[in-house]
Amino acid sequence: MDCREFRNKHVGFVDDLLPAVDMERMLRHLTVCSKCSRQDTAVRRSLLLVRNLPAIEPSADFMARLNARLGAMGPAARADVIAPRAHLASLGTFAAIAAGLAAVAYLSLETTHYFAPDPIAQVAPMVAQAADTASAPMANAAYVASMSTGMTVWPAVLMVGQAPVRFASLEFHDTEQTR
Repeated sequence: MDCREFRNKHVGFVDDLLPAVDMERMLRHLTVCSKCSRQDTAVRRSLLLVRNLPAIEPSADFMARLNARLGAMGPAARADVIAPRAHLASLGTFAAIAAGLAAVAYLSLETTHYFAPDPIAQVAPMVAQAADTASAPMANAAYVASMSTGMTVWPAVLMVGQAPVRFASLEFHDTEQTR
């Protein structure tokens, strides 16, 4: 055990509230550390003095004199003794309150603009047109002719690029399946 832990647990040690294991560790630390031993002795002597002081008892007529004095003060004076009245606010206090109210008003106005619904956007009417059903050529002939003929990847790339156009322009027919 170190001195810091001893000081933290000392109140429980003096009052004999610690578990037996901690009490034994505290006693061992007292035998090793002279500084903590001196502190423990001083605290125990102080407690011995305080506990052996005679009890303080007020005189027999104390309550009668106290009540007479409180009665003579009146209710307003008693309130000042218990909770003194606040002084009047200064000009700085009024200025701070006014600035706070102005800030709250500004923030409330800004938040109402921030959370206000956006105006509905007006869009000009549009007319949809039907897609051209003519099938598109696989690729432009000039484009294909300009490619190197030694690379077999390009025709596949061109076909993949044109596939969505070809599939979009195909017409599907319902057919009846018979068994």
